[in-house]
Amino acid sequence: MENDNENKYVGSDAVYAEVQRTMRLVAEMNSGYRTEEEVRACLSDITRRTVPADMRVFTPIHINYGPGVSFGSDCFLNFGCTLLALGGITIEDDVFIGPHCVLATEYHPEEPSLRHTLLTKPIVIRQNAWLGANVTVLAGVTIGRNAIVAAGSVVTKDVPDNSVVAGTPARVIREIHQ
Repeated sequence: MENDNENKYVGSDAVYAEVQRTMRLVAEMNSGYRTEEEVRACLSDITRRTVPADMRVFTPIHINYGPGVSFGSDCFLNFGCTLLALGGITIEDDVFIGPHCVLATEYHPEEPSLRHTLLTKPIVIRQNAWLGANVTVLAGVTIGRNAIVAAGSVVTKDVPDNSVVAGTPARVIREIHQ
């Protein structure tokens, strides 16, 4: 089921300040080699919440709004991921995210007179899901438990539990039998 929660982004000074803070901290985290422990400490500071001790991230990654991101246990984010998180991104336990994935909770209306308005919808990546390299997940999408998103896919709609999706836009190509 598609997520119908839609929020009009109102550019407050507090949000702008948090975006600037996040970008500064992310740049510092990405500026040189960091141990896994150091990366987790940086991400805890960026997200303003405790990052699980078994989570792994290969930097660089890019985040525009740290408090919008929540990481579960035993997750892995590969090199070059981008998290546009003003709408909120929840990554549950045991999720693998391949290199150069984009999770974009933000978008603009089609109507030309409203195009400068920024809208948001949350993204949820459920337990044990796997995103291949160069996957793009758009605002309002939930990736189901145990689902696999094939490399290069653009996900515009919710992905059912225990399914494999591929393509642009991503479509179910088969179920995963356990």
